[in-house]
Amino acid sequence: MEGHESAANTGTVGRPRPAVAVRTRRLTGLVLGLVLLLLPAVGPGAVAAAGTPPTGGTVTIPIVADPTFNPWHPNAYVESVFPNRVLFNGLTKPGLDLQPVPDLAERWETSSDGLRWTFYLRRDVKWHDGQPFTAADVAYTFNEIVLKPELGSPRRADFAAVERVEVVNDYTVRFVLSRPFAALAAYLAYNAGILPRHRFEGKDPWNLTPFNKEKPVGTGPFKIESYVPGSHVSLVANDRYFLGRPYLDRLVFKILPDANTQVAQTLAGELDIMIVDNPAAVARFERSSRIKVVPVDQVNYYFIAVNHDRPLFQDVRVRQAMLMAIDRQAIINSILRGYGRIATGPISPVLKAYYDPNVTAYSYDPEGAKHLLAQAGWVDRDGDGVLDKDGRPLEFVLDVGRTKDLQPISELVQQYLVAVGMRVRLEMNEWNAYIQKAIVRRDYDATVAWWITPPDPDVFNYFHSSGAGKGANVPNYRDPEVDRLLEAGRVTSNVSERVRIYRDFQKVVAERLPYLFLWYPKEIQVRSRTLGGLVELGLRDQMHYVHQWYRMR
Repeated sequence: MEGHESAANTGTVGRPRPAVAVRTRRLTGLVLGLVLLLLPAVGPGAVAAAGTPPTGGTVTIPIVADPTFNPWHPNAYVESVFPNRVLFNGLTKPGLDLQPVPDLAERWETSSDGLRWTFYLRRDVKWHDGQPFTAADVAYTFNEIVLKPELGSPRRADFAAVERVEVVNDYTVRFVLSRPFAALAAYLAYNAGILPRHRFEGKDPWNLTPFNKEKPVGTGPFKIESYVPGSHVSLVANDRYFLGRPYLDRLVFKILPDANTQVAQTLAGELDIMIVDNPAAVARFERSSRIKVVPVDQVNYYFIAVNHDRPLFQDVRVRQAMLMAIDRQAIINSILRGYGRIATGPISPVLKAYYDPNVTAYSYDPEGAKHLLAQAGWVDRDGDGVLDKDGRPLEFVLDVGRTKDLQPISELVQQYLVAVGMRVRLEMNEWNAYIQKAIVRRDYDATVAWWITPPDPDVFNYFHSSGAGKGANVPNYRDPEVDRLLEAGRVTSNVSERVRIYRDFQKVVAERLPYLFLWYPKEIQVRSRTLGGLVELGLRDQMHYVHQWYRMR
């Protein structure tokens, strides 16, 4: 879930047309903030060419909760992403232009029918415990964990096209697909770390506490030193890392749920790099001579998920009215301080070829929202200020996880919805409790959250019916036309065809609103000026390049 720089305002909105209460708006002159660095991945060797960086030192980064050291685990959410991207490698990783580049795989090739992907693995990789990394680890990770239906891995739907992974030899694996899957390499670059077969075989992968919560074994540039729940995770440099020993000696993740504490500790020099979730704090960093503020575009969006299993939200007019009732630009201007732009769908403008600005847009129009609700039968018949229908008030609970600036944003959302006659009760949850309640159990009416997705238009897992009630289709949305488009987008590798399909998809979801799309944020990174070797990516993607960070003296 996150992303930034001063955001281009997309924003017009006007009264909806009576029939559908929405109107299509053509956006022109959009400022696309992502600078694509069309360069190969930079490694320590390249850095050294300009002068060998100093070695040693510790970098400290905040995370919001206790992590789970297993990238496929149902409980591994945002708090786990940072350490897992350091501890584990995938077959691919995001390049500096966000396109997939080699990681554990040196190269790959695809059969002419698109149904066989062969990955050639590095031969110089060791697990943290000294065991050699081989093709058997890749096959085990996918065949016995990711693809096993009874385990219900949250990312299984991402790899629904994968039938099995075959070991060709110790350093070659073949992904056998049931249909072409153009985004496979991009998905393998996204939270898809390979796990060691020798540690998992014969065990329950979700309840393997000695690994998942205590002492993980990966192939990454740092390995576990100590973990104190509620306090910190300490990682030390992996001397046998296949890209060379990291310049830093140690990487520490401090568990700090409170954003204000994170800001205070960064200003005090106790944290070295973080994402600022509260743009109001940026001015404090800009006044510091030790801190650098870096806005970075990312592939993500914020949304309100409404539970489509609830009858109230099954009427699209209610969903459209909710979006019209919320002044998203005011939220961007006030709470986000301009670090965002109004979202029209799940495909970010960063994906220039695929993003379609010409979809149905919803202007801030509370009177139009009321009109649309009246069309749906919601009228205040008893004069208590709350709309009702069939003797029941229009009321629901808005669940929010305690992280980032979601609380003030949700309070504003609540006010906007109340203003058009809805009774909305805000329920704040501790982050881990929120994940269990809203995401795992789907025990919620509506919630404000965000997705960060792989840099590819394939958002199958977040919208396809197969993910409803489990996985990442949090709203439990089921729509045959959406399913058809998502399936079509996965079976072609032709870029022009994919562009057409995903633009059609954006038009459909903009009309039907499986999620209520709020805004595309920019990530505000703040970095100690003594940090060197960083690449210009979002902080989570930076973790793939942490081996080349160094501390300047």
